[in-house]
Amino acid sequence: MIGANETFWQMLAHAWDILPVVLALTVPVTLAGLVLLYLLHRGSLATNLTVLVLVPMAATVAGVIGVSGFMFTATLTTMLLVCLLVVLVTVPAAILLGRAVARRSVWEREARERERAAEASRRELVAWISHDLRTPLAGIQAMSEALADGVVCEPREITGYASRIGTEAKRLAGMVDDLFELSRITAGTLRLTMSAVPLQDVVADALGAQMPVAQRKRVTVRADADAWPVVIGSDPALTRVVRNLVSNAIRHTPPDGTVAVQVGVDGPEAILSVADACGGIPEDELGRVFEVAFRGAPARTPAVGRDEPVGAGLGLAIAKGLVEAHRGTIGAHNHGPGCRFEVRLPLAQP
Repeated sequence: MIGANETFWQMLAHAWDILPVVLALTVPVTLAGLVLLYLLHRGSLATNLTVLVLVPMAATVAGVIGVSGFMFTATLTTMLLVCLLVVLVTVPAAILLGRAVARRSVWEREARERERAAEASRRELVAWISHDLRTPLAGIQAMSEALADGVVCEPREITGYASRIGTEAKRLAGMVDDLFELSRITAGTLRLTMSAVPLQDVVADALGAQMPVAQRKRVTVRADADAWPVVIGSDPALTRVVRNLVSNAIRHTPPDGTVAVQVGVDGPEAILSVADACGGIPEDELGRVFEVAFRGAPARTPAVGRDEPVGAGLGLAIAKGLVEAHRGTIGAHNHGPGCRFEVRLPLAQP
């Protein structure tokens, strides 16, 4: 027992003797590592983790070599070999861990940004829809009260009020329909029945629905095709895409302007484009045209005397969601006197 105590105190005394040497060699290495970490703080996470692994290992090796008096004995060689093996194992692990953590951090940051953007979009949508719903509701309420109170007595005036109430009711129904369709797209509950769909029939149905609006506004709508391809999709959904694009083009094209629908084929894809004469979209807004409820600053207030109902800014967002549900793409760019919306859809295999 006495011998064991003596050995312990001897080891403690020896450790106290070598402490200054250990500190003299390990502290500078550690400080150099801290400086290196500071210089690399904007680098990748894998690089920083590798430095964090190498700094304590380098400090350990420096301390061991200093304590040995720089005498490379068999024991020192064995310890250095062990340290080398530890480095060979821990450095690749640090690199892999750093990359995994970096990918997860990037994914979490992007997810938070998408969530914030979605929340801002929802708030904007609620604010805009509230504004747009209030206008037709106020008009319907005022006209219905006028009819109920007998303020309007002439048959012609009664017919006019009834017609305007019907127009505002259709506008409200269109907004509700757009909201329902958009909610299905964003919630991932949209289910489409796919089949071979001729684009000629889709374009004909969409233009037939929008032709009365174009005629009232004196806008010429024409459709040309290099070929009429057949695509895989849902006939009602694709008709709605084209109808929304054509309706948007007619709404922003001045009287006596032209809306051109062009259909063609590019490799394994069918191309359908709708060009208007809106005068172009500002470059800072061009990337936002498919956002929910985005209509641009000039479009916030409907033009006086406009016959066609003004939507809630959801038509292009719905078109984008439906096109992507068909595994297609949609884009917009300025072209000639206006802008051009282009839809690409996969062709049906023969």
